[in-house]
Amino acid sequence: MELAMIGLGRMGMNMARRLLKKGHKVYAYNRTKDKIDKIAQEGAIPLYNIEDIPQKMSAPRHIWIMLPAGKIVDAHIEMLIKILSPGDTIIEGGNSYYKDSMKRASYLKDHGINFIDAGVSGGIWGLKEGYCIMAGGEPEVFEDVEPIIKDLAPEDGYLLCGPPGAGHFVKMVHNGIEYGMMQAYAEGFDILHASPFEQTFDFEKIAKLWNRGSVIRSWLLELLELAFQKEPRLLSIAPYVEDSGEGRWTVQQAVESGVAAPVITLSLFNRFQSREENSFRDRILAALRQEFGGHAVKRREIAGKTK
Repeated sequence: MELAMIGLGRMGMNMARRLLKKGHKVYAYNRTKDKIDKIAQEGAIPLYNIEDIPQKMSAPRHIWIMLPAGKIVDAHIEMLIKILSPGDTIIEGGNSYYKDSMKRASYLKDHGINFIDAGVSGGIWGLKEGYCIMAGGEPEVFEDVEPIIKDLAPEDGYLLCGPPGAGHFVKMVHNGIEYGMMQAYAEGFDILHASPFEQTFDFEKIAKLWNRGSVIRSWLLELLELAFQKEPRLLSIAPYVEDSGEGRWTVQQAVESGVAAPVITLSLFNRFQSREENSFRDRILAALRQEFGGHAVKRREIAGKTK
């Protein structure tokens, strides 16, 4: 199929690569020309101007927006409305708030343009492993773009979760759960770190051990093993942990729905607290975010040097 990928960041670039490997015809656009040139060398068709889409792509067109949530998504939708035709489809794959996705779907429908909200998980590993995709939209629209989504995902790794907004809602809750899981690992290793046996513990080996048949095994634990392999005590990582909007939105939704979510809520609050103290627990959280998503970490001075 033909697809235009708008946004060639950590996720968008590798998603374009995966689709190229699967034989799709990928048009690539990014604000900076160098990334367009890079993916063009790998087989994508360069789009240096969004306005070229109607001339270069045949109808019905499929446009995947892979940009940070918020105003930048709305700005690109406004640009696309001016050049797309009725029956074309926009797939929005960023970490957008589900209520925004519901509004965008209704707005685009008034212009005859289809909309799919696609929550995407897989981070920087998605190119190799595939992306778990949680979609929202009308069934007939989803059926039209399913070949693209199927090739981005691993086996059984995608689902039409419901009408517009449902995909980003499921992704929001997914990320809230992720907060709680990461917090539990961080606290557990912090207890190990503070124990009388700390000098004898090899955290990399413990993470590896727990991933061999234990009930707490997971991909996050595999990534933590990799982080400890790079730096056994994570000393150069500042314990400053950012939060994406989805953790906050999950807690907000829990309040709106009257659902008790103490673990997710406290894990969010811990990220706020991490910006005020120095702890091994929060260095683990920062390291995990870097390992699965390629998120930047803050570095701190060690013996006069920044590691």
